[in-house]
Parts: sequence; structure tokens; C-alpha cells
Amino acid sequence: MEETKKIYDHTEGSIIKSIFRMGFPSMIGFAALNIYDLVDMFWVAKLGAEPVAAITIFSSFYWVISAANQIVGTGSVAVISRRYGEKNYPETERAIKDTIILKWILALFFGSIGYILLDKILVLLGAKGEVVNLGIRYGKVQFLGLGFAFSTFTIYTALRSVGNPKTAMAIMLGSTALNMILDPFLIFGWWFFPKLGVLGAAVASVISFTTAFLTGLVVFFSGKCNVTLHLRSKISIKIKSLVKIMGIGLPTGINDISFHFARLVIMPLVAVFGTEVVAIYGMGMRISALGIMVIVGLGLGLSSLIGHNLGAGKVDRAQKTANQASLLAVSIMLFFGLVNFVFAPFIVKIFFQASNLVSLGTILLRIQAISLPFLGLYIILEMVFSGAGDNVPPMIIGMIYSWVLEIPLILVFTKVLGFNQNGVWWAIVLATIIGSALFYFWYRKGRWLKREV
Repeated sequence: MEETKKIYDHTEGSIIKSIFRMGFPSMIGFAALNIYDLVDMFWVAKLGAEPVAAITIFSSFYWVISAANQIVGTGSVAVISRRYGEKNYPETERAIKDTIILKWILALFFGSIGYILLDKILVLLGAKGEVVNLGIRYGKVQFLGLGFAFSTFTIYTALRSVGNPKTAMAIMLGSTALNMILDPFLIFGWWFFPKLGVLGAAVASVISFTTAFLTGLVVFFSGKCNVTLHLRSKISIKIKSLVKIMGIGLPTGINDISFHFARLVIMPLVAVFGTEVVAIYGMGMRISALGIMVIVGLGLGLSSLIGHNLGAGKVDRAQKTANQASLLAVSIMLFFGLVNFVFAPFIVKIFFQASNLVSLGTILLRIQAISLPFLGLYIILEMVFSGAGDNVPPMIIGMIYSWVLEIPLILVFTKVLGFNQNGVWWAIVLATIIGSALFYFWYRKGRWLKREV
């Protein structure tokens, strides 16, 4: 059996080396995913502002639906990494299978809802005319492939949780490369491929997710990683174990739904300033997501480390690991923010050439840059609590961030004080700073270290 061939014990030795061994491959993998998003926007932007606006508005709805993915994914990180830290490999295998099954059930359910309601939701979010038609074409394909998208992230999560982050990185890089190659061929009809326009971007994504998922299954069943999956396991799947994963991840799912529903509320507040501002907003989200995905990658490796250490009973090491990772995340995002601030005009010109769009985008990126170090701290603390399986505090703080801070500030700045779209950007910055301060205060209490899973 292959289950005992653990290459490196992350509960021993240098903490910073463990953070990089687990986090760096995930950082590379998730940075690659975001680079794909930027490349995708680059090609779609060649079609005009309307396709970019369509994808931006659709994405606000898509991420609400994707909260179901977060519910199962967050619970699975805590359970898989704890069982692996305890060296209970049969239970680890069951947790991985549980997660895949749950992902497909939820994807079929929520994907069907999204597919049916898509046109009405796009209009509700402020889409008009051709933007609605483009959003429907793009979105329906994405929902048809939702099961593969959800379960692909389970492959990545499971590989990290059993100490194989490099394998996860390799699959992510391969999938991203495939997506980037397919994009222009399917969007513009290069070579013998059909010219599908914005629809081609969606088809490329679904093909890439499907390929990644099937590759991951081959890796797990062939015994190429620290835990091998079998068609018939030593421990059978039980409803109780499925419910446990859902229970641990439910607060994160609620938090994610709250956050992305807040994006739905914010979208019409942005759309009122015009299609060009929506397109710039979409570009700004993609640019910030490049830094965010690096921190998410670091944090996903960190979540598994926290689970390993708590599973091995090493509470002090878990605390030190979280502290060092937090400092690292803030430093990375501070550097990323400085790059965005200094080179903002050049970054915007990669996507748009019109002088008014360059001006709008430069202002957005420079305002946004101020919040990035605080956002890095916020994200990494979410990952710490996720690894510990203590997901209620992040849920509460997340709801305060979105509904007590962010949206009210946007309404005050734009509706009461009469600011233009820049008021939206400044409101988001201020909410991020206050929200991260609240989160850090709760983190310092240390209650997450005592959470039982």
C-alpha cells in the first residue's frame, strides 16, 4: 500500500520551510489560475467593452452559486488534513471520496438553478441589451460544467491536505495552460476551430476543468500520491461523515454567500455609472485577484499545515505557523500594492487603449492598492480558522465587513455625499481596513486553537 510513504513531516523542523513547502506550490498554481483570468480578459477585451461587462456581471452571480463549493471545500480541508495528521489513512481516503460526492450533488442542484434563472438575474444586476445576451451565452455553458469545476478544486484540496502540493500545482499549471491555449482559438476561430466569441471562453474553461478533474482521479487511483483511492475502500462512506463535512464548512458557505450576495448588491451601484465603469471594475477585480490568488494559494497550504499540527497535538507550533504566514502575506501584498500603484497606467493599457478608460482604470488601481496589505492579512486569517475547523468567527466578521461596513459606506459616499464611482472604490478600501483589524483582534484571542474536529 502507498499510504505510508510520507515524504516530509510538516509537524517537525523549520516552520517557514514548511509554510513554503506546502504554500509555494499552491501560490504558483493559483497565481497561474489568475494569470489565465487576465489572459482571458485580454482576449475578450478585443471583442469590446460589452463582452467584458457581461462576464463581470455574470461572475457576480456565479460566485454566489459557488458558495456551495466553499461549504464542502472548507469542511474537507479540516477533516482530510486532521485525519492525515493523525496518520489515519483509511479515514483520509473516505473523507476525500465524501468530498467528491458532495461536490457533484451540490453542483447538479445549484447549477440547475443558475441555468434556469440566469437571464432574470443578469437583468436584475443591471445588464442591458447585448450584455444580457452575451452573459446568457457565456453563463449557461459555465453552469453545464459546474460539476467538473467544483470537483476539480476537491482534487487540489485533497492533494494539498495529504502533503502533495507539488502534484496539485502541476495539474493546475497544466489545466491553466490548456485553457490559455484554447481561449483565442475558440474565441476568434483560429485554425480549424469555430469562431464562438465570448462563448468560446466558457467552452475553454469547461474543457480545462474536466481535464484537470480526470487527471487528478488518475493520480489518486494510481497510487502516485501519499494516500491512494480505491474503488472499494476499507471504510465505507456514511451519511454521518458527509454531514460532518457539511457542518464544518457551513459557516464558511454562509459567509461566502453573504460576501458574493453583497457583490450582487454592489454591482448595480457600479453599473449606474455606465458600461465602461463596469468594464474597468471587472478589470480591477481581475488585477487584484492576481495578488489575492497568491495569498489564497499560500493560505490553502497553510490550512493543511494548521490541520496537520493540531491533529498531531502541536498547538504551539500551529500558533507560530499562523503568525509567520500572516507576516508573509502582508509583505507580499504590500509589494503587490506598490507595483499596482506605480505602474497603474501601464497595467490598464494592457487591456484598454481609450484614454478615458485608461484614466478611470488608473484611479481605480491606485485606490485599490491601499487596501491590499490589509486584504492579505484578512485572507490568511480566514485560512488559519479554516484549517482549524473554526469557521463561525470568520462568518460573523465577514457579514459585518459586507453589510455593516462596505455597502453602507458605498451608499453614503455615492448617494448621500454624491461622489462618483471613486466613492465606491474608497468605501471598499475603508471597509477592508476596518474588517481586517476586527479579524486580527479575534485571532489574537487564540480560541481557534482549541477547536475539536
